[in-house]
Amino acid sequence: MPRPLVPLISIDALVTAALELVDEAGDFSLPKLAKRIGVSQSSIYNHVSGREEILELMRGRIIAENPYTLHEGQDWEDAIRVIVRAYRDAFDRHPRLAPLLVLQTVQNDQVLALYENLAVALENAGFQGQDVVSAISTIDSFALGFALDLAAPDVVWAPPVHGYPALTQALTHAGPPDQRGEAAFDFGLEILVAGLRSRLKSGVL
Repeated sequence: MPRPLVPLISIDALVTAALELVDEAGDFSLPKLAKRIGVSQSSIYNHVSGREEILELMRGRIIAENPYTLHEGQDWEDAIRVIVRAYRDAFDRHPRLAPLLVLQTVQNDQVLALYENLAVALENAGFQGQDVVSAISTIDSFALGFALDLAAPDVVWAPPVHGYPALTQALTHAGPPDQRGEAAFDFGLEILVAGLRSRLKSGVL
């Protein structure tokens, strides 16, 4: 009696290998993924429909690895801070994944749940209709921008010795690269929340 076939790969192994390729090269392909795992490319299709599904699985993986908690009755401003920070931090270990994910529609349930929580927080604040979508789009652009910043070189601006004196002077106060990025994120997040708060107070909704 023949022995039962044992799958050589799993969904989890596919996602792990794809993330490794993205971390190394900034992208992945199915032929390279198959070679990394040691299987034929056709066998990958026994587990996923193709590249798009793998990207969505990677999106879900990084969110699942960085869980966040919202509390009952939490202030909407604090909720937005928690959600935006969690989304940015999800890319901490895989910052080169961010450019790939902005190119396709979000379909992963875990990630959609994050956006659902964001929509609820905005509606609780008083935003309605199109303003909820506009606020989510603005917040998304902010979080993804700082996800890309995680992959930026240590020296982002390199003005010559003679020239650009205001920028050069400002950079003397920037601190180490990790501190610069975190300070900029905190600065921008507070401006974002303050802008949303101002929009509500103005009554232009």
